Amino acid sequence: MQDFITPDRLVLLPGDPGFEDELAGFQTGFAQRPDVVFAARSADDVAAAVAYAAAEGLPVGVQATGHGLPDASEGGVLITTKRMDRVAVDAEARTARVQAGVRWSQVVTAAEPYGLAPLNGSAPGVGAVAYTLGGGLGILAREFGYTADHVRSLDVVTADGRLRHVTPDSDDSELFWGLLGGGANLGVVTELEIGLVPVARLYGGSLAFDGRVVDPAAVLRAYARWTATVPDGLTSSFAAVPYPDVPALPPQLRGRYVVSVRVAYTGADGERLVAPLRGIGPVLTDSLREMPYADSHTIHSDPDFPHAYYGDSAVLSGLGVEATAAVGELLALTGPDAPSMYVVQINHLGGALAEPRPNAVPHREGRFLVRVVVGGVDDPARQRVHRALATVEPWTIGRALNFAYGAGGRTAEGLYDSATHKRLAGLKSVYDPANLFRRNYDVSVSPRA
Repeated sequence: MQDFITPDRLVLLPGDPGFEDELAGFQTGFAQRPDVVFAARSADDVAAAVAYAAAEGLPVGVQATGHGLPDASEGGVLITTKRMDRVAVDAEARTARVQAGVRWSQVVTAAEPYGLAPLNGSAPGVGAVAYTLGGGLGILAREFGYTADHVRSLDVVTADGRLRHVTPDSDDSELFWGLLGGGANLGVVTELEIGLVPVARLYGGSLAFDGRVVDPAAVLRAYARWTATVPDGLTSSFAAVPYPDVPALPPQLRGRYVVSVRVAYTGADGERLVAPLRGIGPVLTDSLREMPYADSHTIHSDPDFPHAYYGDSAVLSGLGVEATAAVGELLALTGPDAPSMYVVQINHLGGALAEPRPNAVPHREGRFLVRVVVGGVDDPARQRVHRALATVEPWTIGRALNFAYGAGGRTAEGLYDSATHKRLAGLKSVYDPANLFRRNYDVSVSPRA
């Protein structure tokens, strides 16, 4: 290892001071146990870590914020990138260069003075790079598409230890295609350049109902009908959350089964468009309003504290009468009578998300994404997640990489259509034949039929 250590390079081994702290992240349900940690400050540090792993034949995992843990670090090399946190905005070009450890809140803050915004997700603490490599389903997704659709270039260290600058027009253009949607399978991205959108304000928020007063299935049916009437530029989701009765929660949420519709829209007629939703029943809370984009994280108000969780997803071809009834069964399995706390979210897809783009983001024909997350990682809790998602299997065309939460996932099954999977496997054989880079799946192995 001495060949890979320099005085300014931070390398930690089990038992070293700071080793356990370096492993800590947002996900607390699964333990990281690498043989060595490279705490990267630069692309050169990343390249050294990959070269060491290749020389020793060890798997490589990468962690920025720890929202999604890399299984590959078990007994291998973990590269932490949280120190690589530089953001540089080019207001004239409407772009931002984002290093591997950057969180979305940093990009939002950097872009705001120029009246620009990134295509970030609902949680400001999520790492921007890993989110984008998994596709990136943002709060304005139906208007602008996936975040991956707006990437201009990537800097990536491949398994040979080489740092490459890849673009749609570079010699590595096929690698550019595969990294965007292929996740962490082909290398370690140290920096990317993303396009920003000219959005300073939006109309958004949440309309919440008490699920013990208003039938959650009725809210879902109304939501499904409503989505058929809205313009492509309006992005929304349905959620069902049985909150525990604990003092840490606001009084209006404590012990309630909250069913809500969340909205984000840059048009001028937001109030008119959401009016039908207010007729569903008595409202528990209503936060729909005009807001600066910097406040967009309040639309979903995702938890910002580390915790244990597991989850999976299903991309649906539609949400017609029969599919909506099946989701009603899913809600019964995950509601307040379930043995653990389950969160269900249904994202309305389509719009710009359906437009073909030169990247590996799959299932663009999907019309809804169902996500089920449980606040625990034991086997019964995980099995109920998959049992719940099985209710919508007749309408399921795949799964979403960014929403396969937790370690020990179900390999690559359903993550890609067969053509995309075959193309990614070809790239894997070229750029990572020894399979150094792994997550909960491996694109070099055919998924189960």
